[in-house]
Amino acid sequence: MSIQRQLTNERMSQLVVHNGTVYLAGQVADDMAGGIEQQTRETLHNIERLLDLAGTDKTRILSVTIYLKDIDAHFAGMNSVWDTWLPRGLAPARATVEAKLCEPEILVELSVVAALP
Repeated sequence: MSIQRQLTNERMSQLVVHNGTVYLAGQVADDMAGGIEQQTRETLHNIERLLDLAGTDKTRILSVTIYLKDIDAHFAGMNSVWDTWLPRGLAPARATVEAKLCEPEILVELSVVAALP
Protein backbone atom coordinates (compact mmCIF):
# COMPACT_ATOMS: atom_id res chain seq x y z
CA MET A 1 0.00 0.00 0.00
CA SER A 2 1.31 3.40 -0.90
CA ILE A 3 1.80 6.28 1.48
CA GLN A 4 0.99 9.74 0.11
CA ARG A 5 2.61 12.76 1.72
CA GLN A 6 1.59 16.33 0.92
CA LEU A 7 2.91 19.73 1.93
CA THR A 8 6.17 18.14 3.01
CA ASN A 9 9.41 19.71 4.16
CA GLU A 10 12.59 18.24 5.63
CA ARG A 11 10.94 17.67 9.04
CA MET A 12 7.32 16.82 8.46
CA SER A 13 4.32 16.47 6.20
CA GLN A 14 1.18 18.46 6.90
CA LEU A 15 -0.91 15.62 5.47
CA VAL A 16 -0.31 11.88 5.13
CA VAL A 17 -2.75 9.42 3.55
CA HIS A 18 -2.39 5.67 4.04
CA ASN A 19 -4.85 2.81 3.76
CA GLY A 20 -7.93 5.04 3.61
CA THR A 21 -6.89 7.13 6.60
CA VAL A 22 -5.80 10.78 6.65
CA TYR A 23 -3.34 11.99 9.27
CA LEU A 24 -2.84 15.71 9.79
CA ALA A 25 0.14 17.26 11.52
CA GLY A 26 -0.68 19.46 14.48
CA GLN A 27 -2.47 22.55 13.20
CA VAL A 28 -2.39 26.05 14.68
CA ALA A 29 -3.82 29.45 13.77
CA ASP A 30 -2.14 31.67 11.20
CA ASP A 31 -2.49 34.78 13.38
CA MET A 32 -1.19 34.31 16.91
CA ALA A 33 -2.34 37.76 18.08
CA GLY A 34 -5.92 36.70 18.78
CA GLY A 35 -7.50 35.01 21.77
CA ILE A 36 -8.50 31.39 22.17
CA GLU A 37 -11.74 31.67 20.17
CA GLN A 38 -10.05 33.33 17.19
CA GLN A 39 -7.12 30.90 17.24
CA THR A 40 -9.50 27.93 17.47
CA ARG A 41 -11.57 29.21 14.51
CA GLU A 42 -8.45 29.67 12.36
CA THR A 43 -7.08 26.28 13.34
CA LEU A 44 -10.35 24.56 12.44
CA HIS A 45 -10.39 26.42 9.11
CA ASN A 46 -6.88 25.11 8.38
CA ILE A 47 -8.00 21.59 9.25
CA GLU A 48 -10.97 21.86 6.88
CA ARG A 49 -8.65 23.06 4.11
CA LEU A 50 -6.29 20.12 4.58
CA LEU A 51 -9.10 17.59 4.81
CA ASP A 52 -10.51 18.96 1.55
CA LEU A 53 -7.08 18.64 -0.06
CA ALA A 54 -7.02 14.98 1.03
CA GLY A 55 -10.51 14.36 -0.39
CA THR A 56 -12.46 14.16 2.85
CA ASP A 57 -14.16 16.50 5.33
CA LYS A 58 -14.86 17.14 9.00
CA THR A 59 -17.80 14.70 9.04
CA ARG A 60 -15.25 11.87 8.68
CA ILE A 61 -12.93 12.82 11.54
CA LEU A 62 -12.14 9.74 13.61
CA SER A 63 -10.07 11.26 16.39
CA VAL A 64 -8.61 14.56 17.48
CA THR A 65 -6.05 15.50 20.10
CA ILE A 66 -6.36 19.08 21.36
CA TYR A 67 -3.39 20.72 23.02
CA LEU A 68 -4.11 23.83 25.09
CA LYS A 69 -1.51 26.18 26.49
CA ASP A 70 -3.60 26.69 29.63
CA ILE A 71 -6.45 24.22 30.03
CA ASP A 72 -8.06 26.17 32.89
CA ALA A 73 -8.09 29.45 30.96
CA HIS A 74 -8.82 28.15 27.45
CA PHE A 75 -10.95 24.99 27.67
CA ALA A 76 -14.34 26.74 27.70
CA GLY A 77 -13.45 29.21 24.93
CA MET A 78 -12.04 26.49 22.68
CA ASN A 79 -15.13 24.32 23.28
CA SER A 80 -17.49 27.20 22.43
CA VAL A 81 -15.98 27.34 18.94
CA TRP A 82 -15.55 23.56 18.61
CA ASP A 83 -19.20 22.94 19.51
CA THR A 84 -20.49 25.23 16.74
CA TRP A 85 -18.01 23.84 14.17
CA LEU A 86 -18.62 20.15 14.73
CA PRO A 87 -21.66 18.66 12.98
CA ARG A 88 -24.20 17.42 15.54
CA GLY A 89 -24.04 13.68 16.14
CA LEU A 90 -20.60 13.26 14.53
CA ALA A 91 -18.28 13.76 17.49
CA PRO A 92 -14.93 11.98 17.05
CA ALA A 93 -12.90 10.30 19.76
CA ARG A 94 -11.12 13.18 21.50
CA ALA A 95 -8.45 13.94 24.05
CA THR A 96 -7.70 17.41 25.39
CA VAL A 97 -4.47 18.07 27.26
CA GLU A 98 -2.48 21.00 28.57
CA ALA A 99 0.89 21.31 26.86
CA LYS A 100 3.84 23.62 26.52
CA LEU A 101 3.51 24.47 22.83
CA CYS A 102 6.38 25.32 20.48
CA GLU A 103 5.72 29.09 20.46
CA PRO A 104 4.53 31.09 23.48
CA GLU A 105 1.80 32.84 21.43
CA ILE A 106 0.13 29.56 20.43
CA LEU A 107 -2.90 28.90 22.62
CA VAL A 108 -4.28 25.81 20.85
CA GLU A 109 -3.03 23.08 18.52
CA LEU A 110 -5.09 20.23 17.06
CA SER A 111 -3.97 16.92 15.59
CA VAL A 112 -6.55 15.07 13.49
CA VAL A 113 -7.07 11.60 12.04
CA ALA A 114 -9.89 11.18 9.50
CA ALA A 115 -11.25 8.58 7.12
CA LEU A 116 -11.49 8.91 3.38
CA PRO A 117 -14.94 8.42 1.84
